[in-house]
Amino acid sequence: MRQEYIITAYTENHIGLLNRITIIFTRRKVNIESLTVSESAIAGISKFTIVINEEKEKVVNIVKQIEKLIDVLKAFYHTNDEMIFQEIALYKVPTQALMESDQIEKMVRDHNARILEITKEYTVIEKTGHKEETQALFDGLNQFGVLQFIRSGRIAITRSPIERLSEFLRERDALFTKMEAKAK
Repeated sequence: MRQEYIITAYTENHIGLLNRITIIFTRRKVNIESLTVSESAIAGISKFTIVINEEKEKVVNIVKQIEKLIDVLKAFYHTNDEMIFQEIALYKVPTQALMESDQIEKMVRDHNARILEITKEYTVIEKTGHKEETQALFDGLNQFGVLQFIRSGRIAITRSPIERLSEFLRERDALFTKMEAKAK
């Protein structure tokens, strides 16, 4: 059964890695719904957050293939229930529409959004939330003529109190220490 999965891959930050990771999905004819890459909590390590809709067996195989890449330290897959995630959306609407009616201001409040900038020509509104929430605000604002709209890729952290990469690195370091002690 297909469902939404979040794949996280921790990597060294090297040129061409994004291309090599996306090729893994392309070869398997799997569409990436969302892709975000950023620094992780560990210096020098980047975190890829990739959202796909697929069967578990295929997701497991994709994660194994990602881990085979030289610059990848570790990759994991999670269901939405195992993660806390958000997206950010920006909306640009005509300032005139904001001034002529209190409906936009009411929408901003009702959706827990905020106004970032107001000029004579446009007003920029920011909303964080799940895709359905940012889309609902877009649908409401669009009756006033949204001039521009952008939604980021998903950012996510595990519900588990322990970062799985940190756990993996501790285990790996302990194994290396043990191997070095045996070699002496």
